[in-house]
Formats: sequence, structure tokens, C-alpha cells
Amino acid sequence: MSQEEVILTQEGIEKLEQELEELKVVKRRELAERIKTAISYGDLKENSEYHSAKEEQAFMETRIAQIEKMLRKARVVDPQKMDTSKVNVGAVVVLHDTEFDETIEYTLVGPAEADVVNNKISYESPLGKALLGQKVGSVIQVDAPMGIITYKLLEIKGA
Repeated sequence: MSQEEVILTQEGIEKLEQELEELKVVKRRELAERIKTAISYGDLKENSEYHSAKEEQAFMETRIAQIEKMLRKARVVDPQKMDTSKVNVGAVVVLHDTEFDETIEYTLVGPAEADVVNNKISYESPLGKALLGQKVGSVIQVDAPMGIITYKLLEIKGA
């Protein structure tokens, strides 16, 4: 995987496109109105509304540029067409946590889509790195802040 390349699922592409549309169409207009209103208050040196809106505008424009760059460099993985004989980006993996005797399901995604709350982990995370290329039945050990965590890979499936 090239360092410039951004690996995304189709769902990830769609979410980024929606966010970009929201930022460009809605948020830009809202911020322009806020800035216009703040300017009407007069003296810009001590106008906290103006400075706040300009700062927010800078953050927003930076995010727009980041999303546009990600979309330009995106490589879409299709979980439906993937080889499920080993773990790849886009795969859903079922793991058994040997310490807590529980089964966990994760989707391996690119860093731009990682969302631990929804069990989407980056292939760049310690667990993601350990999983890449593994086959069903493999025992995976991950060095985590609380110590070594051991998993057994029970299943690999497309999304």
C-alpha cells in the first residue's frame, strides 16, 4: 500500500463525499453570514465574533482540503470481491479474545474510516497490523498498553 494511497470502502467514500458537500454548501454559507454579521459590529481588532468565525473558517477550509486530497488518492476496496482466505483491508474478522473468553467482530478499514465505537479498526492500528495476511485459526498477539492481548481468528468474511 502506497503511503500516498488512501484505502476506503465504498461506504467510506460516500461518507466523505457527504461531509464535503455539507462543508462546501451549507457550512461555508453559514460562516460567510457569521463573518458578515460580525463585521457589521465594527472594530475588527477587538471583535471576538469575527475572530471566532475566521478561526472556524480556517479549520473548515483545512478539512475541505483534507477530504479532497483523500478522495483524489482513494483506492476503493470491495469487500464483496475480496479473497477471504486471509485478512485484507475491508474484511470483517471474527476474533476470540482468549483472556476475556468473548467473541468480537471487527471490520478492517483504512485510517480515514476507523471508528472504534462501530468496531471499525484501521489496518495501521496494532491489531490491524497483526491481522493483515492472517488466516482462519491463527493466533494473534497484540502488544497493548495493558499488556499482550491474545486473539484467535475464527472467521474472515466480506462485508
